[in-house]
Amino acid sequence: MTTNHQILLASRPQGEATVDNFKLVEVPVPTADQLSDGQVLVRHHFMSLDPYMRGRMNDSKSYADPQPLDTVMIGGTVGEVVLSKHPRFAPGDKVLGMGGWQEYSVVDASVKGAMLHKVDTTHIPLSAYLGSVGMPGVTAWYGLIKIIAPKSGETVVVSAASGAVGSVVGQLAKARGCRVVGVAGGADKCRYVTEELGFDACIDYKQHSDPKAFYKALKEATPNGIDGYFENVGGMILDAVLLRMNAFGRIAMCGMIAGYDGQPLPMQNPALILVNRLKIEGFIVSEHADVWPEATMELGTMVATGKMKFRESVAQGIASAPEAFLGLLKGKNFGKQLVKLI
Repeated sequence: MTTNHQILLASRPQGEATVDNFKLVEVPVPTADQLSDGQVLVRHHFMSLDPYMRGRMNDSKSYADPQPLDTVMIGGTVGEVVLSKHPRFAPGDKVLGMGGWQEYSVVDASVKGAMLHKVDTTHIPLSAYLGSVGMPGVTAWYGLIKIIAPKSGETVVVSAASGAVGSVVGQLAKARGCRVVGVAGGADKCRYVTEELGFDACIDYKQHSDPKAFYKALKEATPNGIDGYFENVGGMILDAVLLRMNAFGRIAMCGMIAGYDGQPLPMQNPALILVNRLKIEGFIVSEHADVWPEATMELGTMVATGKMKFRESVAQGIASAPEAFLGLLKGKNFGKQLVKLI
């Protein structure tokens, strides 16, 4: 009998999350005769770690229900079908799903809305379906295309610019003729953002940790003001950006990682929203299933042809997931954070 290792949410964080909030357990992997009609057994090759998971750990009102205690942590996975009792899937098929923090998952593919999709790895690496061609990529695409709606010649700023979402936002904006300015933590990340991803400028928030210094650097990088801002962080960065926004600017609110530990994030100058007639829209990409085909077509083509660059931080083995996740929340990852399970 093969063993499936799983990581459960053992307790709710009090402030900052710690490894003690997680628990590693073992359960048997189902055999063929234990699968019901319509069920598929998937062996995960990679699992995704994403900032939204931190919010799910809290027992508080949000856009999604909290992660129940003593259940497998939620998360995207890519892998291979091992056993199938569904006509649409066969052993060996490469698939994308929401298998969570575990090595195997059973999916009832006959249920409407079941999260299991076959993916083509001929020209696109399997892991990219958790990054640039997956949920982070579509998140970037939706926020930029549908909310910011940039025009050629406009200036777009992206926070967490070297991350899985921010890196895609910037490259999509460059492809549309925009001046793109990133915000990232550390000289190495900023160098990657400008030299490899092709952004026009990048501001190191660690070097410019004082709000006045950060604003000065932002002003120098955005001589014509800011027309669109893709927000992943909040706090000091958002305050500085609001001071540089042009009239009728658009802000896509994707994440507020600066406040994930529960502390409030007061806004310094909310009156600027009115003064500059800004559009600020929060969004959750899972609520926009209609755009996925169009978004993944563009993203997949860019990755397959080498026009979309991406980087991955890969932790090895299921037991490494909690530490890697906590590192992600502190910006220790470089690009998309994954856990390799095979």
